[in-house]
Amino acid sequence: MATKLYVGGLPYSTSQDELQEAFAKAGAVVSASIIMDKMTGRSRGFGFVEMSSDDDAQKAIEMWNGQDFGGRKLTVNEAKPLEPRAPRQNSYGGGSWQ
Repeated sequence: MATKLYVGGLPYSTSQDELQEAFAKAGAVVSASIIMDKMTGRSRGFGFVEMSSDDDAQKAIEMWNGQDFGGRKLTVNEAKPLEPRAPRQNSYGGGSWQ
């Protein structure tokens, strides 16, 4: 079963291919994605890597967590499911106009 990892602290210039190649050193990578800012189209400095097995995911965590990657220190751990958020209540779209 594949295990999804959160990867924080990525240099903003890192490509998805570079991320996938780096984590492939720990095992088989199913997918790698870098989260982009919707407004600017630039990297937000974090992403997700899906490893093919729990063992490969653990190897990747041990290999990369706390390590320097392109001049920045990575944070790597098992990704947690996105928790639902309360709706925004502001004048820019969360509330109703009367």
